[in-house]
Amino acid sequence: MTEQQGDTGSAPDTGTLDDPGTDAKASVAPVAGTASVTRVFGIRHHGPGSARSLRHALEEFGPDAILIEGPADADPLVGFVAADTMTPPVALLAYVPDSPARAAFWPFAVFSPEWQAMRYGVDHAVPVRFCDLPAANVLAAEDDARGGGSDPLAALASAAGYDDAERWWDAVVESVPDSAAFDAITEAMTALREDALHSATGTTTTAPPRLGVSTPSDTEIPDPVSVSPLDPPELSEKPSTATGFESQADTDRQDAPIAPLIVDHHTLVREAHMRQVMRQVLKGGAKRLAVVCGAWHAPALVEPLGPAAPDTRLLKGLPKTKVALTWVPWTHSRLAAGSGYGAGVTSPGWYHHLFTETERPVARWLTKVAGVLREHDLPVSSAHIIEAVRLADTLAALRGRPLAGLSEVTEAVRSVMCGGDETMLRLVIDELVVGETLGGVPEDTPTVPLAADLRARSKTLRLKQEALARTVDLDLRKERDVERSHLLHRLRLLGIDWGTPTTGEVRSTGTFRETWTLRWEPEFEVRIVEAAVWGTTLRTAAETKILDTASRDDVTVTALADALEMALLADLGGATEGLITRLEAAAALDHDVTHLLGALPGLTRTLRYGDVRGTDTKALAHVADGLLVRICAGLPGAVTGLDTDAAQALRTQIDAAHTAISTRDDEHASTEWLATLQRIADRDDVHGAIGGRAVRLLCDAERIDDADSARRLAAALSVGNTPAAKAAWIDGFLGGRGLLLVHDRELLRRIDEWLRGLNEDQFVATLPLLRRTFGSFESGERRAISQALRDTGSAPTTPAGPTAVDPIRGQRALRAATAILGAAG
Repeated sequence: MTEQQGDTGSAPDTGTLDDPGTDAKASVAPVAGTASVTRVFGIRHHGPGSARSLRHALEEFGPDAILIEGPADADPLVGFVAADTMTPPVALLAYVPDSPARAAFWPFAVFSPEWQAMRYGVDHAVPVRFCDLPAANVLAAEDDARGGGSDPLAALASAAGYDDAERWWDAVVESVPDSAAFDAITEAMTALREDALHSATGTTTTAPPRLGVSTPSDTEIPDPVSVSPLDPPELSEKPSTATGFESQADTDRQDAPIAPLIVDHHTLVREAHMRQVMRQVLKGGAKRLAVVCGAWHAPALVEPLGPAAPDTRLLKGLPKTKVALTWVPWTHSRLAAGSGYGAGVTSPGWYHHLFTETERPVARWLTKVAGVLREHDLPVSSAHIIEAVRLADTLAALRGRPLAGLSEVTEAVRSVMCGGDETMLRLVIDELVVGETLGGVPEDTPTVPLAADLRARSKTLRLKQEALARTVDLDLRKERDVERSHLLHRLRLLGIDWGTPTTGEVRSTGTFRETWTLRWEPEFEVRIVEAAVWGTTLRTAAETKILDTASRDDVTVTALADALEMALLADLGGATEGLITRLEAAAALDHDVTHLLGALPGLTRTLRYGDVRGTDTKALAHVADGLLVRICAGLPGAVTGLDTDAAQALRTQIDAAHTAISTRDDEHASTEWLATLQRIADRDDVHGAIGGRAVRLLCDAERIDDADSARRLAAALSVGNTPAAKAAWIDGFLGGRGLLLVHDRELLRRIDEWLRGLNEDQFVATLPLLRRTFGSFESGERRAISQALRDTGSAPTTPAGPTAVDPIRGQRALRAATAILGAAG
């Protein structure tokens, strides 16, 4: 039932975790001649059994001060735990203001023992502090040097006759919540540490966690000397078998010999800091001190603290930097992630259920499973639930477990409710075992001004941050929907992809509708902090960033046109004028027609969006007209001397530009563009893919009639052209337009005659291009073409009567033949 847990309070969490959890043994620490009772509770992080046992143990002990393994400089944030709007899962976020990418998270769920310790302090008015190395030291580190190690739980499980450390911990602690188990686990950890290896000191320091990067080292705190892993890698990386799935790698690891345990210098530094904080609290008058930490650290804290001088020397010279800390919402899926900012908890939904449902948890869980399957139109009755409960209980009894765990429950669901269907079981795992819950923090939580602006705008526009993806259709004729669109586009410019443009179910050919898929991710909190360097509001930050991007020397005309389009979509009036000026200057200096062609469609879309959003587009129209003039002047010279790949790429750009100009519906622009296509179509030195497409576009625009297009087709298929050139022209003329052959039988007949007239070598040479041409047609179009050939055939038309004789032409032919024969004689 348990997951592979880690030391969430001990170090920043980016996908790996700290020690196994157990609890502590009482020890008496004399302070200033007065005996003060100190109890150290070693816990397993993110374990519902550990959390419940800890809560009971605190109730029995009645402390007057509580220390929790977490960043010591986060103490001012403990008070927010008492707020009604503080809803787990949440996380402590620490970041360097001058370099927000250097950040770390400490996530907490309702079933985290540390969270329950904080809640106990709030409920009983007991002071709560963090005691681990401050985040200022965590984020100041530069290097990363760690060695290997083993899982302490593996050693204990092996001694108890278990081949899986997870199942052993599940049976001993999670399935039987009991505060009395803490002493035994701490005693076992003490024995393990006595036999563990101690790393030598050195001069390296530990690197801070990097955004989006997860390694076993991400849970480490910087050390001025040498650093070995805080916890053995297997403890942080091994996925839990609680879901009922076990990989071959897991089996191989169980059979492998257990590596030696390591108590590295870095761990000693952290424990030295914890002891120093304990001394401060005891000196401040605490008589009954409770310390909540990972079980691996418990033996170092339950012993008499001893003199402070060695710990002071150990902590001297730690690197330090300025940091800011705050609370941010977290999600269950991020707890379940094994990388990035995750905590490696593979079944947070199950853990949450175990902690909140104390009466008949298995029956209530299976009832939830039935509800999920019914929502997906799967037939599940009450009888299925009853039988699944029986099977889960039977499996637990056969395995000697006091209560059915997730592995037993999952097997019961697979067999009884899903009929062995793994697809149905995956629905249950995704929606229940992992689940998706987004926590919440109070509005007065410290944050950067940009985050406060986003929070206020979201509330005004009724856009709720949710962990589950949902689709939103925006009608841009409504004021609120337009403002929502502006907000989402501004966030995208800042790299915060809360909303992703998508294709909606509502059909629309106009520009007045947008469809977005919204999903809030916890890491957006860091991106907001990073974006705060651009401004204090979303509008000013987006304007500043887009202008900074546009001012770079290497920016292209296409990129500037795209930026201008985004600025209009996001309603960044303060940036529009600067972007237009920059675009005009860049276009005047860019002599590459392909760059100008690439920029034109985006600029035309900007003009269209301006119509529905009420934006002044006169300046944009001026820029678009300037681009078109340069394109029309340079395109006829750019279409010559191209190979097949270059011609295909240019044809794609011509298609996009033609569509954009047609959509704009400007008579002058359309006239100039079609005149340019006419010049291209009249040239003989143009690649067939472009020449054929120019003829097709002119025919569609009714600039040339069917007879003219037929004449041009006949010329392209004449004897003087190579088969490859003919095939290229056909591809340009027909590409993507299969219905032409369905309705124009004369065109179909001409192409079929040409194909039938090819010899074997010519046909083989042209086959790849022809296959691409006809393969682009839809299946229905291909069937219709085949039917047309069957119905009408393609034989040449037989003349109705004898062909008339031209005497003048005949006399000329005879004279030429006589001259040739005379010369030969």
